[in-house]
Amino acid sequence: MSKAAAGKAQLVRLLLSAGKATPSPPIGPALGARGVKAIDFCREFNARTAHLEPGVPTPTLITVQPDRTFSFITKTPPVSYFLKKASGIEKGAAQPGREVTGTISLKHIYEIAKVKQTDGHLKHLPLESIARMVVGSSRSLGLRVVP
Repeated sequence: MSKAAAGKAQLVRLLLSAGKATPSPPIGPALGARGVKAIDFCREFNARTAHLEPGVPTPTLITVQPDRTFSFITKTPPVSYFLKKASGIEKGAAQPGREVTGTISLKHIYEIAKVKQTDGHLKHLPLESIARMVVGSSRSLGLRVVP
């Protein structure tokens, strides 16, 4: 570790599959460079995400302290994951706005918004605003929103 980084906590952001964390890349190199044993993190992460469906992408914020201890926060999966799952598509449109890959109902949009409202950075926003963000994401995937 460099001398400048030795005195303060470092933040590592990773998108990991729930219940499937292994010390191989990207986890091993990201934590190994900061002096943390990747296997310890993987055990704790897999235990904490055991209640989720295996393979669900989970954004994770790992805080590495100067004494090489760590703590982490898991967030809800990305909106695009929920939209793809709800509409039954594999990937988004190559040309969003010109091609439509599927449809999604307004009920699904609000259900996704309710799940995303539990994230810390979205708690202060009303449900309607979060739903508008979800609608914007669905348009960028090429989904048509139907009432």
